[in-house]
Amino acid sequence: MKNRFPIDLSRRGFLQGAAATGALAATSRWSPARAQDPQVLNYLSWPGNADPYLIEAFEKENNCKIMIKEYVGGDQMLAVINQAPPGSFDVVLADAEYMHLLHDADFIEELDPADYPLEDFWPEFQKFPLHWFDDKLYGVMTDFGYLGLSYNTDQYTPEEVDSYAVMWSEKARGKVGFFDWYLPSMGCVSLSNGVRPPFALSGDQFEALQQKLYSLSAQTSGFYTIADIFSSLTNGQAHLIPGIGEWITLGLRQGGVPVDTHIPAEGGLQWTESLSIVKGSPKTDLARKFIQYTTSPEGQVRQATKVDNKKSIPSVKGWELLNQTMPGEAEILRMTFDAPNVMDAYRAGRINFRELPSNQTIEDWNDVWSEFKSL
Repeated sequence: MKNRFPIDLSRRGFLQGAAATGALAATSRWSPARAQDPQVLNYLSWPGNADPYLIEAFEKENNCKIMIKEYVGGDQMLAVINQAPPGSFDVVLADAEYMHLLHDADFIEELDPADYPLEDFWPEFQKFPLHWFDDKLYGVMTDFGYLGLSYNTDQYTPEEVDSYAVMWSEKARGKVGFFDWYLPSMGCVSLSNGVRPPFALSGDQFEALQQKLYSLSAQTSGFYTIADIFSSLTNGQAHLIPGIGEWITLGLRQGGVPVDTHIPAEGGLQWTESLSIVKGSPKTDLARKFIQYTTSPEGQVRQATKVDNKKSIPSVKGWELLNQTMPGEAEILRMTFDAPNVMDAYRAGRINFRELPSNQTIEDWNDVWSEFKSL
């Protein structure tokens, strides 16, 4: 189970993730000493997914405790799971673009599609391509969202942000912020160059992407962590941020901050979170039940309505329950059946999957990102 990652994994990102492992253990509820406890489900996840709102009902129903180890960013997730002894984790929540690395490294189990309510999903998501390898299932979608151009609504109209070109305008000078992760940020700049899919670039297209990105240096207000994105949009340090979405701006807007997210004419990106069973888990039955719970209508509604991180959900039955029990939330989240909803942009062909680079290495893209940050 050790050190199986393909050679194109960013060495810099891997080392940064490895350095973070100790700090993550200190700040999360997971501990190696309890990993083998049969009443503990060990969960490797983005922050916030052990919120009682999401997991308390599952814990009570199954007389268990969920212990979470949190990571920030796919490279950290890969580093943590690579270094952990077999059996340390039972389930992992991963961005779908990292699924093939987990699969190639033999870190996740093949899943039986019949065990999960895939037939309840919108048809577009019942066989989500980033979850299947050789026609075998390895991950189940739990939630998703779209990334485009987030903006200050006091400064810009929807018409002004209908093209990523607004980031190069004189009005935007010194006010373009960036989420400090190369993938969504460079993906949006690639879309601005008219490249679709935005992560499958020829050599010439990759060179053009570099030059287009570097030309934003004078426009840039800073590079932000997730927490800093919230504060920079709130205090006006940044008026435009590409590569983030309503999972940030919706909560801010409900709190009175004048922000919104728009998918420009050049298109947007879809982020997708997925649950998998970790290879070597001694608790595969409990892990399976957890994925089933998360993708049930009740679990899906909770995923969508968590106060600090609202998401879109793939389950039609989850949408139905949301409309029955929380119609106001369904309207805010644009998950209604009788009005324009979040599936419209997907069906109109305006959304591209967020994927890892296919013709360059992760390190190639990270090097360009690091150079941009140093300009």
